[in-house]
Amino acid sequence: MTTATAGAEATAPTGSTGSTGPTTLLVIAKEPVPGRVKTRLTPPFTPAEAAGLAEAALADTLAAVARTPAGRRVLVLEGRPGPWLPSGFEVVPQCAGSLDLRLAAAFAACTGPALLIGMDTPQVTPDLLAVDWSAHDAWFGPAVDGGFWALGLAVPDPALLRGVPMSTAGTGAAQYERLRAAGLRTGRLPLLRDVDTAQDAHLVAAEAPEGRFAAELAALAHPAHR
Repeated sequence: MTTATAGAEATAPTGSTGSTGPTTLLVIAKEPVPGRVKTRLTPPFTPAEAAGLAEAALADTLAAVARTPAGRRVLVLEGRPGPWLPSGFEVVPQCAGSLDLRLAAAFAACTGPALLIGMDTPQVTPDLLAVDWSAHDAWFGPAVDGGFWALGLAVPDPALLRGVPMSTAGTGAAQYERLRAAGLRTGRLPLLRDVDTAQDAHLVAAEAPEGRFAAELAALAHPAHR
């Protein structure tokens, strides 16, 4: 991981939100349709199997968010909601454009502290998501592939995301540098692995063996490599 560091770093707390107000938890996701999600899992998995794994990952993610104290829980969705969506979520469509613009738009719709995550880390837990804003202006969760799995802003500012190069090995470093350059007191969440490849899937399932994602993967009975 090549994410930049700064003196404002801190470890993740396990407490609830601070005095700045209740947090909006945002999940940005795609409808798990075969051929449109988790395409890097094919092969060894078929498009239908990859979509099943994506649905399981999304379900685990939403379940963790549902168990986390929050002012609002919002699914920023490309596509249509399905039976995998639990109650208690607002569903808003993703805007058009590149990923940085879609993330920026998600934050722009928030009026107070907001923490955004994707659907690729089904091992996430409520303890990781219950961030404390009392001493931080931002939270950053780096990913093993060089991106980031979580981004939190006490004062949502879309300009902090616009123009950040997405889906590259340097995305996390670029986004973290944007926070640092803005002078934000940024707390660090643990390094997590996204599910992108079959090997990732097996490693993530081993981290959260009781989840729906691990059960779905076990049912497919595929090896990590083929």
